Amino acid sequence: MVLLPRRLLRADWFSPKQNVILVDTPSAANEIAFMLGGEWDGCNSVVLDKCDEVAVNTAASLIQAQWCYAGAEVTYLARLTANELLRRYQAGERNFTNANLRGISLDSDNLNAINLSWAKLTGATLQQTNLTYADLTAADLIATNLSLANLSRTTLAMGNLTRANLSQANLIGANLYRACLRNADLTQADLTGANLTLADLTGANLNQAKLTHANLTGTKIQLLDE
Repeated sequence: MVLLPRRLLRADWFSPKQNVILVDTPSAANEIAFMLGGEWDGCNSVVLDKCDEVAVNTAASLIQAQWCYAGAEVTYLARLTANELLRRYQAGERNFTNANLRGISLDSDNLNAINLSWAKLTGATLQQTNLTYADLTAADLIATNLSLANLSRTTLAMGNLTRANLSQANLIGANLYRACLRNADLTQADLTGANLTLADLTGANLNQAKLTHANLTGTKIQLLDE
């Protein structure tokens, strides 16, 4: 894996009081925190009192890890392949926070309880995939195919699902708080008991969708024929 910078990083983008880096695996983040005297958050992040890029690069190279600054919009971890993600998932890993999965194909796979918060899944194919109890908080799911996917009890809060295909998806009890579902296809989707508080459903196709007991507080809905 390599980093794909779009332009050079500038130190003034980050607060001098808190230097947070993201590492490609939780175990590597733990090791880097130990080597550099940082604070590991139990996931992929490390908080350093002072971010010395030379020291971080040295530590990362010793354990063959990749890293980037948290919140750095111009830097992404290299795209994770479907085979690599499934291998790590089957080995017991669940935390794939901030993963670059653009265009990935994971049709009919079992990814129960996976953590894909802040992940980049633009244009991915997740048709019939089991994502029950998964965490997709603030994930980028623009134009993603989630038709027939099992998203029961899944967290999609603040996710971007613009133009996503959610036709016939199981979204029973899903958390879609502040999610953007503009022009999404929710044909025959089951949203029973889903939390759609402050979600944006402008232009979404809700034909035959089930919204029984769904929380629509502050939800923005403008149907296709309106």
